[in-house]
Amino acid sequence: MTHLVCGLIGDNIANSRLSRALAIMCADHGWTFDFTPIDTSDVPDFDFPQTVDRLRAEGWTGVTVTHPWKTQAADWAGDAMLADVRDLGASNTLTFAPLAGHNTDYTGFLAAYRNVMRTPPGRVALAGAGGVARAIVPALLTLGATDVAIWDKDADRAATLARRTGARAIPAGEAPAAIRAADGLINCTPMGMAPYGGTAFDAALIDGQAWAFDAVYTPTDTPFLLAAKSAGLALLTGFDLFRFMAMESFAAYTGVTPDAARTLPQLDLLRPE
Repeated sequence: MTHLVCGLIGDNIANSRLSRALAIMCADHGWTFDFTPIDTSDVPDFDFPQTVDRLRAEGWTGVTVTHPWKTQAADWAGDAMLADVRDLGASNTLTFAPLAGHNTDYTGFLAAYRNVMRTPPGRVALAGAGGVARAIVPALLTLGATDVAIWDKDADRAATLARRTGARAIPAGEAPAAIRAADGLINCTPMGMAPYGGTAFDAALIDGQAWAFDAVYTPTDTPFLLAAKSAGLALLTGFDLFRFMAMESFAAYTGVTPDAARTLPQLDLLRPE
């Protein structure tokens, strides 16, 4: 029997299902398990590098990282970022022995999209250019997206992501036109997440597109996806991404790849109501 010691660093993580997902997979493979959440939402002076250094020194297997620390996680990993995700500029999983920076948002989105959707992404309009977008945009291009238009409240951040990936940054004022012209709509902002609420997409603009994805999974039925469902779009939920991300994270921590046919039905039990 092997012991896994890990946790989650991020803002407003009380509703995360990651610990339960990892516990399911540990039980399946005969591993014991310790998980510690580190909620940074009320820690204005939180020192990410110092915290990760401490966890590594304490003998943790690794740590999962979410909003808003994914870019700092990649910076912390530096040259230890795995080659296939080194250019993303974001990491959501750090392992300490061996030292490596992973991005299971990227590998998880590829797997989730291929599992749920049956056609290429086409033209995509994407809100948000933070850590998760740094994984989703390259994944879209890998899947064959013909155009990815990105906007963000921080225009420089959108421009930087576009330069890194070959996507197209647009001013927020041009978002309505991009949304109307898109085949797929994606939310990579925290809007819709508990406790933020809201939506990055005006429901009046959601009509005639083919599909929608929201990176938020708590709740699963965000205002954005409810509007997309009403308009008849095919849906890829944040929980779909979560299931595959969790399996990829378990593999990163343990070196053991879960059997999807066995594991996915068990992870479905964690779907937020």
